[in-house]
Amino acid sequence: MAKRVAPLVALFVLACAPGVPAAPPGSGPADGYERLLALFAEWRAFQKPRVVDGVPDYTPAAMAEQGRRLPELQARLAAIDTAGWPVSRRVDHRLVEAEMNGLDFDLRVLRPWARDPAFYAMVVESQSDTPSREGPTIEGAIELWRHAFPLPPDEASRLRARLQAIPRVLAQARANLVGNARDLWIVGIRTHREQAALLASLAERLRPVQPDLVPDVERAREAEDAFRAWLEEALPSKTGPSGVGRESYDWYLRHVHLVPLTWRDELTLMQRELARSRAHLALEEHRNRALPPLEPAATAEEWQRRVDEGFALYMRFLRQREILTVTDDMEPALRARLGSFVPPGRRDFFSEVDAREPLLLRCHGFHWFDLARMASAPHPSPVRRGPLLYNIWDSRSEGMATAMEEWMMTAGLLDARPRGREVFWIGIAQRAARAIAGLRMQANEWTIEEAVRFAAAETPRGWLRADGDTVWGEQQLYLEQPGYGTSYLTGKALLEDLLAERAEQPGGAFTLKGFMDEVDASGMIPVSLIRWETTGREPKP
Repeated sequence: MAKRVAPLVALFVLACAPGVPAAPPGSGPADGYERLLALFAEWRAFQKPRVVDGVPDYTPAAMAEQGRRLPELQARLAAIDTAGWPVSRRVDHRLVEAEMNGLDFDLRVLRPWARDPAFYAMVVESQSDTPSREGPTIEGAIELWRHAFPLPPDEASRLRARLQAIPRVLAQARANLVGNARDLWIVGIRTHREQAALLASLAERLRPVQPDLVPDVERAREAEDAFRAWLEEALPSKTGPSGVGRESYDWYLRHVHLVPLTWRDELTLMQRELARSRAHLALEEHRNRALPPLEPAATAEEWQRRVDEGFALYMRFLRQREILTVTDDMEPALRARLGSFVPPGRRDFFSEVDAREPLLLRCHGFHWFDLARMASAPHPSPVRRGPLLYNIWDSRSEGMATAMEEWMMTAGLLDARPRGREVFWIGIAQRAARAIAGLRMQANEWTIEEAVRFAAAETPRGWLRADGDTVWGEQQLYLEQPGYGTSYLTGKALLEDLLAERAEQPGGAFTLKGFMDEVDASGMIPVSLIRWETTGREPKP
């Protein structure tokens, strides 16, 4: 059960937040918006599980208590009168409502703590390129990418406590996991095999520099091995579906991620995108038929040269073509995420792409611009300052990163790199294929094995390996988080609708740079709400 922050404490926290005027002492909230901000702080504290001896409490009793108390928070939110508020504040109200709907959906339908063994993965190796981790996330996970070894004593002590909690977390998981979702069980076994491997690797990293932590790491790894064996033993008894079904999927899209589409709408769009991208690929291949093929970089040195050249070209293009406002922190943020050379035989989809045309991932690297902006110039609204819960940001985050690929190609980035255009169309085809697979899983029409085979088969040139970690990891995420697999292309489509609308501004006032800056100013929120802020057209609740 999550503990509730007293209203007085919540108001104090908000009064100290930048951009939020403090109410006079003892006066209480000065208006309805301050009531919203106070409730938002209370809600965020309520949403977190209670942590006992380092173990977050996801027991049936704790979840039942959250479910019992959530309607009271929702009723208080609904009672706040937003009449006469400016659109930006009404958007904040809608965001808090969406987050509460997210917990409601988790409690009623998704129930990751009871259905998904991968929910109990406590070790995270690398930073996500999105505002927060994709998919349902357990409280208190160890984010290794935040640590530089050897650790100072206080940080080492905190890490030791979290490592020591892993066996207790997995013991609670055995009691909590009562669901019958077979595909989630299958990918959960894969996840916990990876967790054990991560811990084994961590032990080797620590042995020469911080050996006192190694016994705790090894005990955690042993607990992971035992937990995976327990999952494998129970797998034959798991026979039920893992998707949420079309009706629940539609509710989730509309009321949590605020996407004005249905399962059927998204399937139609994804099928159209798959056909469109494959057709354009064929046309590009025909146009380029006299050109030599685009061979992958054969050595680390050649790969580095191509990547550096592509990076410089991309940043120069953004500035000279006035695509968007390039701030000082954007270039280093993207440069730090250029990746590394992957030799032949070990490549999967994105390393196959990057070995041939590095500009695709530089465009998709708009994610790193977003994160740099969130860190250096946080949104003035406390509701939007940090990442929204339940991946509610996905249509904006993944939609814009994907849109930048085709938009920049159309704007001329690849005019001198015709074979590179082929790679960009392959990228769109891959996203459409994996989204179709995810939709079919959520509707309980396909198993995850069928989804994996489809996504691999429909991605051109065989670059998405059916036995690779990429396709399995993607389909696992899309099964765990409804709406995520389609967000790349649905978000792109919604942004294109908005771009078309804003381009019709009277008096020739539209510029692409102005549009991009306008979208960025709204923060990492659903595209439907960005449209409301920028056009005044309110989406249906």
